[in-house]
Amino acid sequence: MATVRYLVNDVEAAVAFYVEGLGFELAQQFGPAMAILKRDDLTLWVAGPAASAARPMPDGRRPQPGGWNRFVVEVDDIEVRIAALKSRDVAFRNEIVAGPGGRQILCEDPSGNAVELFQPA
Repeated sequence: MATVRYLVNDVEAAVAFYVEGLGFELAQQFGPAMAILKRDDLTLWVAGPAASAARPMPDGRRPQPGGWNRFVVEVDDIEVRIAALKSRDVAFRNEIVAGPGGRQILCEDPSGNAVELFQPA
């Protein structure tokens, strides 16, 4: 099992996105600071601005959401999942890309963190 932590701007919005949009289950929530979500063998910690993970580093840098690192959610029908997410106004960074292993596309959670949707070949 893998555990990933994403920094988010709004824990409630992140929980709604991952539970309603991508099929995660809410395992535990610590108010507006943090929530623990699970899907298959992935545990996702979403940490808001009040979480200890968002505190400044000793050199002054502040952890922020976004970037290009991501985890992959395998889907059975990528077009159906894309349509469902677009109906919820989810932002996508690209169009479907096909490769030898399957097809993929990048969407963003409400804080701009990348999530790859992947349909195996």
